[in-house]
Amino acid sequence: MELLDESDPSAVGGYPLLARLGEGGMGRVYLSRTVSGRPLALKTVRAEVGREPGFEERFTREIRNSDRVRSPWTTAVVDFSQAGHRPQWLATEYVAAPSLAEWVQRYGRLPEPCVMALAAELCGALGAVRAAGLAHRDVKPSNVLLGRRSPLLIDFGIARAAEDSRHTMTGGVIGSPGYLAPEQAGAGGSGAPGDVFSVAAVLVYAATGLGPFSHPGEEVSAAVLLYRIVHKEPNLAGVPEALVPVLRSCLAKDPRQRPTAAAVGALLERLGARTGGWPRLLPETLERDLAAREAQAHALVGASLPPPVPPAPGTAPAVPAPGSTAPAGGPPGRWLTGRTGRRLAGAGAAVLLAGAGTLLVRHLSGDGSGGASGGGTTGGAPSPTPTAAALPASWAGTWAGTGPGTPDADGVTRARTDRFAVTLTLHPALRGELTGKQVSKVTEKGTGRELGCTEALQLREVRGTSMVFEAVTSHPTDRTAAISCPEGNIYVVTMTDPATLSLGEEGAQSAGAPSALTRR
Repeated sequence: MELLDESDPSAVGGYPLLARLGEGGMGRVYLSRTVSGRPLALKTVRAEVGREPGFEERFTREIRNSDRVRSPWTTAVVDFSQAGHRPQWLATEYVAAPSLAEWVQRYGRLPEPCVMALAAELCGALGAVRAAGLAHRDVKPSNVLLGRRSPLLIDFGIARAAEDSRHTMTGGVIGSPGYLAPEQAGAGGSGAPGDVFSVAAVLVYAATGLGPFSHPGEEVSAAVLLYRIVHKEPNLAGVPEALVPVLRSCLAKDPRQRPTAAAVGALLERLGARTGGWPRLLPETLERDLAAREAQAHALVGASLPPPVPPAPGTAPAVPAPGSTAPAGGPPGRWLTGRTGRRLAGAGAAVLLAGAGTLLVRHLSGDGSGGASGGGTTGGAPSPTPTAAALPASWAGTWAGTGPGTPDADGVTRARTDRFAVTLTLHPALRGELTGKQVSKVTEKGTGRELGCTEALQLREVRGTSMVFEAVTSHPTDRTAAISCPEGNIYVVTMTDPATLSLGEEGAQSAGAPSALTRR
């Protein structure tokens, strides 16, 4: 992470830029944040790259594909630029973690238990990509983040539908030399079997510090690596003995002879490597590295947030509701993504929806007009300056809506629910005062347990037809439920007509929630 300099803009798409995370041929990646203080990784595109023929289509495909793969092993798309906008940009959730390439270059190969766990997790990631009908087609060490809760597979810039084996340009090679499959190196078609080959090559790198077609101390051209991939056998010296036959089968030259990711996952499970074990196996050095990155990001985001709005004169500061308790379990002060829920699964299904039974809505543009298009917004984070200091009388009353829940969830990465009801009660208030409460009722399928949260809301800002609320207290709607309901979440709601408040999602949160509330 580097500090910004004079060549960096202060904001892109309405999102403040806080630091530079990296730079490549396509553009720069910055640390940014949402209005609520949620860290983002914001990728910008160089002007000359954006003008290349066909780039707009490829960039749009990256956004669409990234948003299709919702899993514990991928980052969620939060916002992006509209077609024709310059500069082009994409904002995803930020994970404070090194890439596998960065880690190995700095500290060397991973310990054997970590390699086994990484193998299981990456097979899970491929399964999620495949389930979305895609093939990644550029799995390599720099596209694997060593996250705290799980490794993550990033950068879907050249992913295509699984049945589509075309290349970006006629005769072009898609992927990164040393990790792509022979069928890619030979300018042929590629798909899910190619991803299996690439993951195996990445695991060899994680275990030995070298790709399966590289030799110690050498510097070879891409052409030499491509030749070896097509014609030479992989070097598996230094790979954990139990993994050698598995990886050898994955590195078969003929894609028809490779096992599927699911089959590899089953083999690894018989060897004792299962998804979910990664957090317990992190080396101490990686734990320290992650903690330092998280602290740095937290400090930068915190320093960029405006000071809290003080209560209006003559009003008492907000205090917790009677009987409410501090959050127990789960990360305080943030709602849960699919990945977070998955990693808390061992603490009970109720924790899976801790904080997810809240009214989580997507922030809109600063003028309150929305501007969403294709899942993104044009203005990005709302303007910090409110246009009024009181909740309009037209907002007072009770609003309610019911969403479908998540009845088809797997019960591991996300709880199965068959009802997601939200009731929002508002009364006139000045900015900084309590203005009402929100009650979520989320019913777990099969058990009937209540997993929702009840929050006291403070009016934080008013922007035309949009209101910004902050949850100053939060507790389980069912006070006997063993779930965590974090405080401090920021919600933005828009009145689309006198009888309707529109709700949205920021990233992948609140699956199954109602999309709108109507006046009761």
